[in-house]
Amino acid sequence: MKHMRSFFKNRLYLLILTGFIAGIGLTLLSHKGIEATSTNGFCEVCHVHPHVFNSWKLSTHYDTRSGMRVGCVECHLPPKGEGYLKEKIRLGAKDIYGFLFKDSADFNWEARRTVEMAQHFTYQESCVKCHENLFPRTLTKEGQEAHLYYTQKEDELLCLNCHIDVGHYDPDRKHDKNVGFGREATAGREVFTEPAQVSTLESFTETLPGTGVSFKMVALPGGSFTMGSPGDEPFRKEDEGPARKVTVSPFFMAETEVTWEAFLAFYGATAAEGRSTDTEGSRTISDTLNSRLPAGVDAVTGPTPPYGQPDQNWGMGSRPAITMSYYAAETYCKWLSQVTGKNYRLPTEAEWEYAARGGTQTPYFFEGEPRDFMKKGFLGRLFGKENNLINQYVIYEANSLSRTQTPDKVEANPFGLKNMLGNAAEYCADWYAADAYTLLTDGVTDPRGPATGSERVIRGGAFKSEAPYVRSAARDQTQTEAWLKTDPQMPKSKWWLSDCNHVSFRVVCDFDEKTGKK
Repeated sequence: MKHMRSFFKNRLYLLILTGFIAGIGLTLLSHKGIEATSTNGFCEVCHVHPHVFNSWKLSTHYDTRSGMRVGCVECHLPPKGEGYLKEKIRLGAKDIYGFLFKDSADFNWEARRTVEMAQHFTYQESCVKCHENLFPRTLTKEGQEAHLYYTQKEDELLCLNCHIDVGHYDPDRKHDKNVGFGREATAGREVFTEPAQVSTLESFTETLPGTGVSFKMVALPGGSFTMGSPGDEPFRKEDEGPARKVTVSPFFMAETEVTWEAFLAFYGATAAEGRSTDTEGSRTISDTLNSRLPAGVDAVTGPTPPYGQPDQNWGMGSRPAITMSYYAAETYCKWLSQVTGKNYRLPTEAEWEYAARGGTQTPYFFEGEPRDFMKKGFLGRLFGKENNLINQYVIYEANSLSRTQTPDKVEANPFGLKNMLGNAAEYCADWYAADAYTLLTDGVTDPRGPATGSERVIRGGAFKSEAPYVRSAARDQTQTEAWLKTDPQMPKSKWWLSDCNHVSFRVVCDFDEKTGKK
């Protein structure tokens, strides 16, 4: 018995020793494996898109002032001890799946370069680990102000908000006051000498004196419609009801959202060389446009230069003007009224929905339900019916390539208006209230929404919206504080939005049935 106990005891020691040695071996092997799969070369095996590595080699992370080279895993994995192995497995499995089963030619790389996407594979903890001192002696005054602001809003901000291009160089990205913005677009373009003359409720083309800019205004007869959505409409939200019978008077509405071309005419005409803040004097209308102002009317003070690139480097021209504030949109309307002699303004929410519906009362002004146009799973794609009708009329999440598009990409609604749904959401004149429709009575004419509020209504959805949120009745609101979150300027701009690239605006023009005057 004693001999038997000794035998098992020795075997137990041997087993423990063997396990210990095997554990050390596995640890060493796993450590070697982790090291081997963490090299830049190994990353390049799966990440076959060469522009990623080319942009990395041009970035400040590749060639730092200290001589240290920052590798892939130092940004795209958290520090060791902070979920490193877990994230390595998660991202590695995802990369292997993409490499084996997806075609890299189909990837929308530009969409993955946004802060919204990048934060899922770039880690704040890794930024902070390397950059412990946010106030080095070499930091500029503007940098000190920006980093001070970050320390005050650390729970709300990411390093990526301002420094998204330090790991992958982007020659078009600008993170500074853009004092040269809009100059080239307005130089040498004097074509029209008079605005359009209009006396009847018929569509016309507005022309801006002193520029080559024109845009179509569509005559809308006005009438009654049901505002809001019925209780059984799919994906309906509570703020879309109760549905009310509403009447709107005749008016003109722009065929498209205000284009960059038109907005830059305003920006250039109200610009003053060297003004960079709202307290450095006024921007004044150019001589050509100033001559059209009535006696005693002051010229409009226009925007200060933006911080960064307002068009997101997507292109300007006929694309909708974006990243400007509600205040800037209102000021544009005031300026447009002065230089044309008409009364331009933002649409009321009732006018907007009347125009968007184009005489229909269905979820969209074309046939179909939201579910028809939503992403389908494997079985849905296999057995479901394909419906691409929405692509003829709406720029939305599924077809936008993660950016705004030009108006020629879609067909007009029954009233002849383009991009009422999707592309860019649009400011309305009304204050937002979730219960706004409960305050309306059936049959009301030209409602203007609540008397006061803190945020404005936006309508139509945008290029990043899914199908349910580009319905004619879908409502949304501005988010002023959130949309200025990463603006490092003190004070923040009242003209430009640092964190909103999906909202634009569309102008309407009043029509007086009795006199024919606008």
